[in-house]
Amino acid sequence: MPTDTYPPPAGLRRDPLPLRGRTALVTGASRRAGIGHAVARRLAAYGASVHLHHHVPHDAAMPWGADSPGAVADSVRAALGDPGARVDSGPGDLADPAEPARLIDIVVREYGRLDILVANHALSGCDGTLDEIDAAMLDAHWAVDTRSVLLLVQTYARSRAALPPGTSGGRVVLMTSGQDIGGGMPDEIAYALQKGALASVTRSLAGPLAEHGITVNTVNPGPVDTGYASGEAHAAVAARFPAGHWGLPDDPARLIAWLATDEARWITGQVINSEGGFRR
Repeated sequence: MPTDTYPPPAGLRRDPLPLRGRTALVTGASRRAGIGHAVARRLAAYGASVHLHHHVPHDAAMPWGADSPGAVADSVRAALGDPGARVDSGPGDLADPAEPARLIDIVVREYGRLDILVANHALSGCDGTLDEIDAAMLDAHWAVDTRSVLLLVQTYARSRAALPPGTSGGRVVLMTSGQDIGGGMPDEIAYALQKGALASVTRSLAGPLAEHGITVNTVNPGPVDTGYASGEAHAAVAARFPAGHWGLPDDPARLIAWLATDEARWITGQVINSEGGFRR
């Protein structure tokens, strides 16, 4: 193999700010206890500017309650690695089919371009077993968990197509939930169906977008302690990890942030499980 195919020694050293100059959108970044917040902090620490999407009414209706969007943004802002980068946030109900395009357009208008899209949002609740689900449940999860994600990717890809030819660094990361592993999610049929759709479509999206310098990958974070479980249920899940504790939000965040860097430029079309050895 020709020696000129190898990078020089300096090229083997990691840039401490590998995302300097890039802009990221993280959806569902509305709680400091959540994965979206952890992902946004990692991206900011790596040098990126970050726009945080939130939908407070969803969290307010959940048992864990809503957080302050301002406090979430301040926490991400404190992690900024590049003094020239910035953090913004804004609301959006992604059940509205017009919202994905509006959200992408806001980021492109404010920052000039969007490099990294992390579709972290999802609908919680409004679900059940096969015997319990109904058309309204299925439609609600389809609208938020799947349709909005595909519309986000569509608008994102169109925004990248407007950049100069050969522009690289485009990254899309979707989120799934391990619904295809072990016993599945029989108590959350609507959610499992839509998350399974994202896992299934990953490779179909990756092929066409690779031609435009965009990678597409999906991450299954496994059970992550974001405050939705407590007591015996929490302890039972913790016991199924070799480490004896749940995953933390920063565990999948480290993987997602790495997928956003140039080190991961050769990885696309993959569904990656990041579960810490969780035993089903």
